[in-house]
Amino acid sequence: MSGFTHTLKVYIEDTDAGGIVYYVNYLKYMERARSEWLNHHGLTQRDLLAQGIQLVVHQLECRYAKPAHLDDELHISADVVESTACRATFAQTVTRRGERLCEARVDIVCLEASRLKPVRWPDALQPLMHG
Repeated sequence: MSGFTHTLKVYIEDTDAGGIVYYVNYLKYMERARSEWLNHHGLTQRDLLAQGIQLVVHQLECRYAKPAHLDDELHISADVVESTACRATFAQTVTRRGERLCEARVDIVCLEASRLKPVRWPDALQPLMHG
């Protein structure tokens, strides 16, 4: 595992009326962490789209353990744990002060954007897809 972590703060728009993070926002946080993982490695979604490549979620499994709250500082990991020629599985966790709040396995597929058909990882991504 690469040990990549993205940090963010919970804002009012992330929460329900009780100040608890709405469940779907954890998926948004994980998406953001994967985008930041790309940025950390010198790539952006825009760069990939310019090459005709799109990364899409194919499948995910998510388990919620404890809620996050307004003003919490969260740490979201993004680590490639499995990969094939055109698919990668990320293990992701959302933690607060070391306490696990949510965890997921997210399968990402590399697609040719114009046809939405699977293609091999571009050269710039291949070394990153082997965890």
